[in-house]
Amino acid sequence: MSSTAATTLTGSRPVLSIDDLSLEFRTRSGTVRALDHVSLSVRRGEIVGLVGESGSGKSVLCHALLGLSDRAARITGGTMHFDGIDLLAATEHELQDLRGREIGMVFQNPRAALNPIRQIGRQLEDVLRRHGAIRSQDLRERAIASLREVAIADPQKRWHAYPFELSGGMCQRVMIALAMSASPRLLICDEPTTGLDVTTQAAVLNLIRERSRANQVATLLITHDLTLAADFCDRVVVMHAGHVVETAPTARLFSAPRHPYTGALIGATPAGRADIDALIPIAGGLPDLRRNDLPACRFIERCTRSVAACTGDLRHVSAASSEDFACANPLPLP
Repeated sequence: MSSTAATTLTGSRPVLSIDDLSLEFRTRSGTVRALDHVSLSVRRGEIVGLVGESGSGKSVLCHALLGLSDRAARITGGTMHFDGIDLLAATEHELQDLRGREIGMVFQNPRAALNPIRQIGRQLEDVLRRHGAIRSQDLRERAIASLREVAIADPQKRWHAYPFELSGGMCQRVMIALAMSASPRLLICDEPTTGLDVTTQAAVLNLIRERSRANQVATLLITHDLTLAADFCDRVVVMHAGHVVETAPTARLFSAPRHPYTGALIGATPAGRADIDALIPIAGGLPDLRRNDLPACRFIERCTRSVAACTGDLRHVSAASSEDFACANPLPLP
């Protein structure tokens, strides 16, 4: 991203602002503290990557901001605002109006997200009819245009296709068309390249980036793939066991990570490695989030740099820059 664009993003008000959010699940086996004091923001035209291992809380956060959390979930603190709208205070009707019209969603499994017995053109028309303020006689033409915009060949023919007749990459393009059809201001992509080959992954992500840039859409890209985040994101938010441990512009985070978990994730990433033996696995696993004795830093039991202060009341990073996080023993700057 150019310095001019970066300055514009830095000075703009966030489209999405999550501040100090905590969420827990009440289960028969105990209370799962899935999110703990999570903060992040996304500005207009910006692509923010949300990375971390499976189970770190990425999708839980995504469902919470869309109002799609499991019935067992309970938000215990913090705020979520979309363009000044308090999402936690919004009614279900208000959230339904926001979803699809103002907030688009690209799910990780498009075949499961698409209606298997409805033509994709009709599914696009359903979204446009509900959120697009388009005349009935113009629906088909606009649906076909939406398919053309995501580089689907012969969109008139594909309008009649059912999801099972399309490849995985084609289904994901349809999902992007659905998410972008009503010109949302925020786009959430939850592992959008799962199950796709490398070439198709690149095509799908390039498409997301092109559409986001062209329409100045704030984009939150949820992924466990750091290489993908490095290539496509302006900033990266790193999550571990329900905590945000570090946030920084992409180039800075990958060249000078400050939290040991960020450094460990980068060390375990294949990109730039001569062979598989050069990978450095992260020891241990995520802590049991039902524990009553969870330490302030939930990475402490896997960390080779932990000190006594790591068990104290650490200040969690807010979505600003890597210098703002409060690791008690950060990685040294190069």
